[in-house]
Amino acid sequence: MKHAIQVDGLVKSYGGHTVLKGLTFHIPKGEIFALLGVNGAGKTTALECIEGLRKYEGGRIEVDGKMGIQLQSASLPSYIRPMEAVRLFAGWNKAHIDGAMLEALGIHDFTKRQYAELSTGQKRRLHLALALISNPDIVFLDEPTAGLDVEGRLSLHGQIRRLKAQGKTILLASHDMAEVESLCDRIAILNDGKIVFWGTVEELGAKVGKRYTLQIRTEQGEEKVKSDDIGDTLLALLEDYKARGITVLDIKIDRGSLEQHFIEIARGNGD
Repeated sequence: MKHAIQVDGLVKSYGGHTVLKGLTFHIPKGEIFALLGVNGAGKTTALECIEGLRKYEGGRIEVDGKMGIQLQSASLPSYIRPMEAVRLFAGWNKAHIDGAMLEALGIHDFTKRQYAELSTGQKRRLHLALALISNPDIVFLDEPTAGLDVEGRLSLHGQIRRLKAQGKTILLASHDMAEVESLCDRIAILNDGKIVFWGTVEELGAKVGKRYTLQIRTEQGEEKVKSDDIGDTLLALLEDYKARGITVLDIKIDRGSLEQHFIEIARGNGD
């Protein structure tokens, strides 16, 4: 099996409401893959079905390899210390404690603190360490850097890249589009229980087009203009300002964020 995860025709309902409507996608081994969707799109339900945490009514899921799951939050006792949690999870999984992995995640920096005393970044690192205890082939990361500062995000991004270098498959759920753009080989966008986009970040940009925002500052204030054709638009604006005798003081050009593109496609406006 060349794919780490295969999902075919997945159907899941809650009462009379169908959340997943024949969801199909395959994740090759060794990829960092992001499953994205606005609230209510079915992203969390799909992840829980794949992880085996939720039953489904139709379709097929195949997972080739051992899974490690880092949840966005963990129900660890507030008084437990990091190494106590590590030893507990190692015992459950009958696994050897990888000191090098703990060192790389910086767990030893806060071993004397209780869980309730840890910062958000320290908790995220501990959650990832617990997910990796069993040396999984596939790692599920649910909003791994939510609430972290810039240094914390960069540190965890480095860990995620190292996991990929070890040949692990990463399934990432994130709302941080810069994170997705930086880390992921491929992404899928869900809308109303169906995939509305599948491909690379570059292919997403190509699908929605080059939507620029021109921010022009003149003696009379600032003006923002959106355009798909930056050359013709900028030339026309400059000629107009010149004809009216207005001096241009500064020009800024924004390519448009991946988040803007994501929202457009997820809401069905990017076709």
